[in-house]
Amino acid sequence: MHTSTSTSAPVSTGTHRLRWRVVDIVVASVLGVAAGLIFLLWNIGYLGPKALLEPLLPGVQGLLDGPWLFAGVLGALIIRKPGAAVYTETLAAVVSALVGNQWGGFLTLEAGLVQGLGAELVFLLFFYRRWNVGVAVLAGVGAALAGGVNNLVLWYAGADTGFTVVYLVSTALSGAVLAGLLSWLLARGLAATGALDRFASGRAARARV
Repeated sequence: MHTSTSTSAPVSTGTHRLRWRVVDIVVASVLGVAAGLIFLLWNIGYLGPKALLEPLLPGVQGLLDGPWLFAGVLGALIIRKPGAAVYTETLAAVVSALVGNQWGGFLTLEAGLVQGLGAELVFLLFFYRRWNVGVAVLAGVGAALAGGVNNLVLWYAGADTGFTVVYLVSTALSGAVLAGLLSWLLARGLAATGALDRFASGRAARARV
């Protein structure tokens, strides 16, 4: 009896680490809605920079994709549970779709899901155990490349090799900096205030202080 109890404890602990709590759902939802509001602003705000960049080098407008990619990375860094990246990025897309934008509801939701999956796969590759700046940057790149390929298929079908390469490199850079590095800095900043003490991300940051 004693042997059975001791061997089952680590399994239970590992399972509990990955299980969503009510507070995880609430905070992820708040993050998703807040990110969706930022998406709404950027849906309009990006038009000016896009008009300036496109004539300079076709495809370089991918540098503007980052503000649509950060929700999944930030959600995963804070919640640290499987599905957090997909949930927060998709919910942000839902907010953008409900209010309305120039791309339509279905394609907005589809894009959010694909971008969230791109980030989610990176965290999965590290078994949801590594949350450092390098993994965050890789997740931002993952979201960018997934979204970039999706955009090439849906919006830039038939684009030549030059455009494709420039666009994918540009969106990857934007994802690395704005969705990856910036999200990591934001998560650390929030944790330092004590606002995330109910999460492993907050406790880990406070322990380093």
